[in-house]
Amino acid sequence: MPKQSSAVQATQTEYPPAPPAVEALYRELESEIRRQRPEEDLDPLEKAFRFAAYHHGSQTRRSGEPYMAHPIEVARILTEINMDMPGLQTALLHDVVEDTGVKLEEIRKVFGDQVALIVDGVTKLSKLEAYNAEERQAESYRKMLLAMTTDLRVILVKLADRLHNMRTLQNLPPEKQERIARETLEIYAPIAHRLGMGKVRGELEDLAFRFLEPEASADLMREVESRRHEIEAVLTQVQRTVEEKLKQEGIPARVEGRVKRLYSIYQKMKRQKIGLDQIYDLLALRIITDSVLNCYAALGVIHKEWTPIPGRIKDFIAIPRPNLYRSLHTSVIGPGGHAFEVQIRTEEMHRIAEEGIAAHWKYKEGHKGAGVDEQRIAWLRQLVEWQQEMRAPGDFLSTLKLDLYPEEVCCFTPRGKVIVLPKDATPIDFAYAIHSDVGHACVGAKVNGRIVPLRYALRNGDVVEILTQSGHMPSKDWLSIVKTSRARNKIKHVINAAERARAIEIGAKLLEKEARRMGVSFGRAGKTELERVAAEYGYSKIEDLHAALGYGRFSPRQILQKLVPPAEGAASHAPEAARTPPATPPAAAPAESPEGVVLKVKGADDVLLYRAKCCNPLPGEAIVGYITRGKGVAVHSTNCTNVQSLMYDAERRIEVEWARSPGETFAVRMLVHTDDRPGVLNQLTGILAEEQSNIKNLEAGSDHARGGLAVIDMTVEVKDKKQLERIVSAMRRASGVRDVQRVL
Repeated sequence: MPKQSSAVQATQTEYPPAPPAVEALYRELESEIRRQRPEEDLDPLEKAFRFAAYHHGSQTRRSGEPYMAHPIEVARILTEINMDMPGLQTALLHDVVEDTGVKLEEIRKVFGDQVALIVDGVTKLSKLEAYNAEERQAESYRKMLLAMTTDLRVILVKLADRLHNMRTLQNLPPEKQERIARETLEIYAPIAHRLGMGKVRGELEDLAFRFLEPEASADLMREVESRRHEIEAVLTQVQRTVEEKLKQEGIPARVEGRVKRLYSIYQKMKRQKIGLDQIYDLLALRIITDSVLNCYAALGVIHKEWTPIPGRIKDFIAIPRPNLYRSLHTSVIGPGGHAFEVQIRTEEMHRIAEEGIAAHWKYKEGHKGAGVDEQRIAWLRQLVEWQQEMRAPGDFLSTLKLDLYPEEVCCFTPRGKVIVLPKDATPIDFAYAIHSDVGHACVGAKVNGRIVPLRYALRNGDVVEILTQSGHMPSKDWLSIVKTSRARNKIKHVINAAERARAIEIGAKLLEKEARRMGVSFGRAGKTELERVAAEYGYSKIEDLHAALGYGRFSPRQILQKLVPPAEGAASHAPEAARTPPATPPAAAPAESPEGVVLKVKGADDVLLYRAKCCNPLPGEAIVGYITRGKGVAVHSTNCTNVQSLMYDAERRIEVEWARSPGETFAVRMLVHTDDRPGVLNQLTGILAEEQSNIKNLEAGSDHARGGLAVIDMTVEVKDKKQLERIVSAMRRASGVRDVQRVL
């Protein structure tokens, strides 16, 4: 364990030299910074280096290299965006509070408030500050987002930290690799996207893809590499042609060629059920010119030379994306029938597209990150504001993921105001984007002058008029329709309030009815005794106790047995076990037979549970329970689409877990999209035979919407999530298979 400093006012001269390997890495970093800004005083940076090296001491990473190599590499990544001195100091210090005995107050005294603020924002919450892993993760994200609104250097350091961790992820155990890669794909890459940092986002996604789908990644890499010679030949030919045509028209520009990123290719193939040869933008040209006028002129040159693909022209210059990305996009059919994408932008647009908010980062002592670009982080301030009331970790995490990575559509109010919404957003989302009161009162909508259903998926350019009715309240069904977290949270709030009021009323009546049946008088107990019982159950008010009764969390008899001594009422004849209030809903039987219990409520064995049919969760999947009135506990996969619409009330959630499953199998339906040719079905059944998975049902037929393809609909029996993953992975590797989907 590294030593602790007793003198907070110590200077760098009081720290012993770092190991030679660490010293060499730091000197390389110092040289890079001096090349960028030769006049800069690097004494504060060396002070941070000495401090961090001393406290990390002999700590090593999984790879065996000194731990200090990591913060130095994080600082090197930040040097590429010309990060200021407090930011670079934070890069070197970012792990000392989390991984050594140093307190934040010591950082503040030695390095000042700015550095302490950023270090605190980057530091994850300790394990003692939250009840479980999900809560700890949610609160750490919440803390980081709040810190970002004060100083954007928090997220820039965090992204650099994550990028270097992903570059060295191979040194960790497989289960940690998967967890960190998934977190990167779901949280950090989307944050980079929302900040417009395309370069960082692209590398994070490709690295995460490599660890989450190693076989798919390797297969796709081989397929792309096998065509690289052909691709590069076409790219070179097209690039020369474009350069000549632009020169003839007097348009100053430089032209770059690239091949689409692996993860982006994979996403498109999976989403559209197509092969590599059908990816229109596998090849891409980037034209970087000097003015907006010449951007449009270059677009005309491209369309004059080659035929544009309808529906593939996008003008992000006139209507920028919310992260301020601006560019013209078009796809054309080039020489030899090869389709390729062209992006056209100015130098400034290119800098913003590649580096996002970091493109605006100019070194200046005392520079505050949040002031760099208020418009770019407006979404963040809004996100934090909407989620202040969300205490349930699952709600916070799922909403955060929805908000971070939307594909956008741009719609208009009748007066011409632009409203940007996620892809497939509905008129309800549009209404709530205007104002909460408009959303609540929404009873219908007109799109482009025609009345449409409220579940209509809005498209780019739609003019939307919301029809309202005074006094109207949102429906619970809307939760399964809306796409924005703003609309979902506002609807949940209204429904939750109504449901809670009803539950309080039902709970009070149930308690009163049971008291009459047992011959118990409330007058003898009084309000004080009810408050005492409520406190024993963890509730601060009697209304909370009534609500829990109304939701079915426990029975009125259990309350009365706590309220009245057994000798004073009919409850005295109840068995002792019935007097102990369980922390979970009562029920008649466990989820499965006693010999093969598959699901159980944490801490209880006598609760009726059943697997929800909408998602059919398998052993090994993350699950959550939802108390239903009179039916026991419905168990859903945490990824189930219905979880968002059902889990609006945290009081009806309950922790559930997988128990033992000796020989138990579960039916799973899958859709396999393949080439329509002989032998494919034989390959797939062979894979199932190897896994000893029984086929319960199988139907195959041609996919008429896509010529030359077929769809195989099969229901198979599996033991758990891991076996299903092995089957899906093996099927995806089979020759001719385009995609495999589990049907929920």
